[in-house]
Amino acid sequence: MAISLQEIEHIAELARLDLTQAEKEKFAPQLEAILKHIDQLNEVDTSGVEITAQVSDLSDIWRADNVLEWNAEEVQNALNQGEREAGKIKVKRVL
Repeated sequence: MAISLQEIEHIAELARLDLTQAEKEKFAPQLEAILKHIDQLNEVDTSGVEITAQVSDLSDIWRADNVLEWNAEEVQNALNQGEREAGKIKVKRVL
């Protein structure tokens, strides 16, 4: 499958690349070789292969949130330690 310079220019435009004429001529055979390799892969019979989204066999490791009630006195002590502004606790900026 021969790749034309127009196709190289189109791909470069899509990728927002400014290629020189020498680069276009250099990349054309490289892209052609990649596409030939992909064509080879497309010839492999994968009809008996199960579709997979991942191969590491990992599963969700999230745990359920457990809401705990705090002692009202502890909550009040914690709230009284910080500086307040408009009825809310003011904290240092985190960037």
